[in-house]
Amino acid sequence: MELIDGKKISAQIKQELADEVARLKAEGHKIPHLVAVLVGNDPASETYVASKVKACQEVGFKSTELRYSADMTEAQLLEVVDKLNKDADVDGYIVQLPLPAHISEQKVLQAIAPEKDVDGFHPCNVGKMVSGLPAYLPATPAGIVELLKRYQIPTQGKHCVVIGRSNIVGTPMAVLMSRKSAYADCTVTLCHSRTRNIKDYTLQADILVVALGKPHFVTADMVKEGAVVVDVGIHRVPAAGTKSGFRLTGDVDFENVAPKCSYITPVPGGVGPMTIVSLLQNTLQACKGLEG
Repeated sequence: MELIDGKKISAQIKQELADEVARLKAEGHKIPHLVAVLVGNDPASETYVASKVKACQEVGFKSTELRYSADMTEAQLLEVVDKLNKDADVDGYIVQLPLPAHISEQKVLQAIAPEKDVDGFHPCNVGKMVSGLPAYLPATPAGIVELLKRYQIPTQGKHCVVIGRSNIVGTPMAVLMSRKSAYADCTVTLCHSRTRNIKDYTLQADILVVALGKPHFVTADMVKEGAVVVDVGIHRVPAAGTKSGFRLTGDVDFENVAPKCSYITPVPGGVGPMTIVSLLQNTLQACKGLEG
């Protein structure tokens, strides 16, 4: 069993990005500028946005945080989106989800200019991804594919089972793994919370990507020997004896599943760091032009 170390790989990519930014700066080109819009004070969102800002600083990007109270109206947020769309200095921006219940996430995401949609959630970018055209890919699935590539894990002709059908992870992950490319070319099965006899499918998986949002959902009896397991879940669970009173765990029962795997991502330190560097890669691409 080998751990897929997302922290190590993300550090390598950050160095590559920093070198590229230094080159752009030396040649007199524009420095990438990423903006994060945060509405309300969701603790997980706060942590994630702080990580993004820190990562921008590490690679030499310009970064801006726009924070608003939870009682901001939908119309006010759409005005912010419109201003960012028109701001030539902003290469890409993200509106951190979830939004307060009174604001339509779909309406806001669809208002983002596709060329600045570095989260890859706009229907234009989703459609281009499905068609195999140049697009900003959703950060978490793109980060997972990058991990498979950097660890040179064979995927062609393999059976990839994805658990979870969200537009952020599960559905785009299934699309990417079915594409004709070096670290994809899989036969893909997409399972979800309504799938009957889900174990019948997971036991067939050469590559199992778990993004269901339930702690320790995947147990050892659901995984075949030698499988590659990618755990996207992250949960705070109570833990006596820790300073914080909790520990982080994933959707996979890591302790019992890991011995059966050829490769597995830990939580934390697996997929999470890759999500942020994928966002930075998209922002660099937005600065240079998607195809440049």
